[in-house]
Amino acid sequence: MSYNCKSIYATLPRTQRGQPIVLGGDPKGKNFLYTNGNSVIIRNIENPAISDVYTEHSCAVNVAKYSPSGFYIASGDQSGKVRIWDTVNKEHILKNEFHPIGGPIKDIAWSPDNQRMVVVGEGRERFGHVFMSETGTSVGEISGQSKPINSCDFKPSRPFRIITGSEDNTIAVFEGPPFKFKMTKQEHTRFVQAVKYSPSGSHFASAGFDGHVYLYDGNTSDLIGEIGSPAHAGGVYGVAWSPDGKQLLTSSGDKTAKLWDVETRQVVSEFKMGDTVDDQQISCLWQDKYLLSVSLSGHINYLDVNNPTTPLRVIKGHNKPITALTLSQDRASIFTASHDGVVTTWNAGSGENDRIKGTGHGNQVQGMKADNETLYTCGIDDSLKQIILDGITYIPEDLKLGAQPRGMDIMRKSGTNITATVKEVHVIQSNRKVSSVQANYEPSAVSVAEGISHVAVGGNADNKVHIYQLSNGQLSELKSLEQLGPITDLAYSPDEKYLVACDAHRKVVLYAVPEYELANKHEWGFHNAKVNCVAWSPDSTLVASGSLDTSIIIWSVEKPAKHIIIKNAHAQSQVTRLAWLDNSTLVSVGQDCNTKLWTVTPPA
Repeated sequence: MSYNCKSIYATLPRTQRGQPIVLGGDPKGKNFLYTNGNSVIIRNIENPAISDVYTEHSCAVNVAKYSPSGFYIASGDQSGKVRIWDTVNKEHILKNEFHPIGGPIKDIAWSPDNQRMVVVGEGRERFGHVFMSETGTSVGEISGQSKPINSCDFKPSRPFRIITGSEDNTIAVFEGPPFKFKMTKQEHTRFVQAVKYSPSGSHFASAGFDGHVYLYDGNTSDLIGEIGSPAHAGGVYGVAWSPDGKQLLTSSGDKTAKLWDVETRQVVSEFKMGDTVDDQQISCLWQDKYLLSVSLSGHINYLDVNNPTTPLRVIKGHNKPITALTLSQDRASIFTASHDGVVTTWNAGSGENDRIKGTGHGNQVQGMKADNETLYTCGIDDSLKQIILDGITYIPEDLKLGAQPRGMDIMRKSGTNITATVKEVHVIQSNRKVSSVQANYEPSAVSVAEGISHVAVGGNADNKVHIYQLSNGQLSELKSLEQLGPITDLAYSPDEKYLVACDAHRKVVLYAVPEYELANKHEWGFHNAKVNCVAWSPDSTLVASGSLDTSIIIWSVEKPAKHIIIKNAHAQSQVTRLAWLDNSTLVSVGQDCNTKLWTVTPPA
């Protein structure tokens, strides 16, 4: 057996209200960068479905920037570490690692000759540092500001200068090398959130939480004037220069992005992004002919200068851990849901996606299943909801379950939905409860075998799989199967000859149906931690299991002694759900908010 990662449907940037994020741009104009958790996400700007993920940081990464040559990326994390790694090799080989400040890094800037680097943030003993990117040797000091520094930039032309924007409302200017404090600029009355030199270095712009954007001379650092009066009605989170330096893009908490003419300092066009809090614009990037802005929701907007009311495209998806996954009946669509209640539909072939409209759960989705026309979801708001697949919208009526749901499955022919809460197992038809049975074992997962009307429910408290017979809408318990640990997931094979169950004791157990005898002599126990989920290939010959140990294992029913381990399938993140698109393509989702497609070759 062999495997390879076919594609990654990448996470959106992790956002936080009142916190700007930094987008990095590739000097060759091909890719852009952002961070989420421990990951640095590299996305193709032409086709954002093409992406790559770097996961070597041991704590949350805040910022990543390309070197001017485009051969390296520097990424800075919460602990104050900077890793410099190459962009050419698929493995992203580490070139250097430095620890310039003892606290979260908020911004990084390279000198135009790739040799020097400035990092800023909120260290314990200093808020920034300048050093050589090859050796880590200090080339000056960042001092003169009394609070954490949010933004920095290197002048792209000689003589070299560095500018920093701080939470003490000032901009500091440094001359060098070696870099020494020259002066502060005190035009802003609130936190300075972004400072940026123009591509030629002749000007620089600053933006702050006071809604003001100021323009300065790049050589003397003298104030030229204010852009707009003020530029925005809310705090300004980001500025980006056009490649020719004649225009400036700003993004703001007033839910707009604006394009400015630098010479007249007047607005050219205004991009209104919406009316909700999620439409605040917390970052922007001007990359070649693309103008990007990021909403608080994490959505990445491609702005259209010719039509400011409608973005050219909006990249959607998840930026919170994914908790549920299912496929449409024809396996052409993938549905994922995250712990903030967002449900996304993906085209399995192209990665094009959209968010489900209407009022959803608003919190963690525990289970999802689709039939021909409807997608059923249950969440920890104790309700069962339906999504009409034709218009990808929620229907307003939902069904209250009375307790937190833990698992769900559907019998497609009869339209019967079996949902297990922590207290009961419900039989639901036409959006109403037909019957319920008490469950004193805290159900954790459900699977149905429609052909024989069997329902398997996993027990969290008693380590047992409970088998029920369903007849005339009523459930009656047939037997229970004991395992070593709490049952975490279970699934009947598509041909209904087997039931597979996994547990917190690292085991995956195969039963032959309908007798429920153990079906193989070989113990499937190669995970190093709790197994979270199992899934069957459509031809019922392969089982995939995903675990807390970040790996996926593919097991063969025909050759039970053989298996294949996909190590670090979701690096530094547990695998939460799995599904097979076809007999050789597996979909996995994890706590890293990424959806990955794997090509698996079964054992010969």
